[in-house]
Amino acid sequence: MDVRLALYELMIRHKLDAGAGAALLRLAALEREPEALAPLLRRGVAVLAAALAGLGLILWIAANWETFGRFGRFALIQVVFTAMCAGALWRPAARVPLALLALLAIGGLFAYFGQTYQTGADPWQLFALWAVLALPLCLGARSDVLWTPWALVALTAVSLWVHAHTGHSWRVQADGLPVYALGWGVALALTALLAAPARRLTGAGIWSLRAAALLAIASVTLTALGALFNDGIAPQFWLALVLMALAAAALCQPRLHELFALSALGLGLDVLLVGAMAHALFEGNNNGGSLIGSLLLLGLAAAALLAGTVRFILLQSRRHAGAGEAA
Repeated sequence: MDVRLALYELMIRHKLDAGAGAALLRLAALEREPEALAPLLRRGVAVLAAALAGLGLILWIAANWETFGRFGRFALIQVVFTAMCAGALWRPAARVPLALLALLAIGGLFAYFGQTYQTGADPWQLFALWAVLALPLCLGARSDVLWTPWALVALTAVSLWVHAHTGHSWRVQADGLPVYALGWGVALALTALLAAPARRLTGAGIWSLRAAALLAIASVTLTALGALFNDGIAPQFWLALVLMALAAAALCQPRLHELFALSALGLGLDVLLVGAMAHALFEGNNNGGSLIGSLLLLGLAAAALLAGTVRFILLQSRRHAGAGEAA
């Protein structure tokens, strides 16, 4: 809603003169700077500076690769990491951006370690170690600025682990069901770690939860689509449907309700159900006349399914909004 237009409507409805209208606009404080703008702007600039400094450090080392020896490269990254951690302890006001820079330095250190020694470790192991070592930073800073990239790193580690344990192939085969089940379970557990019930411990906010939920839902949905259009429907498709339905039911509970994650789950379920209908309608269908009818039926079913999903999500949103106002 546009507040200024609403004020103008009030002025017209109550037939306020110019002086009374100006007084109403002054009371609304539309011309004043919002009180939270300056701290938010300073915090945002500090976080952006930390992210650019961390990426700049990594790129600067890469550009001067021949200038530093092996010891010098390691020493530089480790000194930056130690200095950022010490600065985060010493200056609480700058704790979040400095901790973010330390988190990025951990990633640069592992990337350089993997390039230097060629240990033969799978990439998922480096990402997993990165997530584990960055966890104390996230718990100490208690900010979404750190939890959001941590969620990206942790869920990337899960996806790479699944890839490594299914023969380094993105094809979905029935014999890989235990690997996918374990990987999806870990992804859901990491997402639950960032949800509202654990926030007193983690300090995570809404954006890290949304990032983790979006990454987990995208991973499950894409894998399920691969299972659907395989040679025969692989069991991963049915497992994905069950897990996503259970997750949607959990997000309908008052303590876990989150509109963005529920909407993403609804979209993922719709995609899988429409894909299943398309698979059933078009498998082995070579008749042009019936193909047109099948396309029409699929379009109508997809539209009805989407409309039902949107209505359900809106009802859930209104129900929880009413419960919050009553409380």
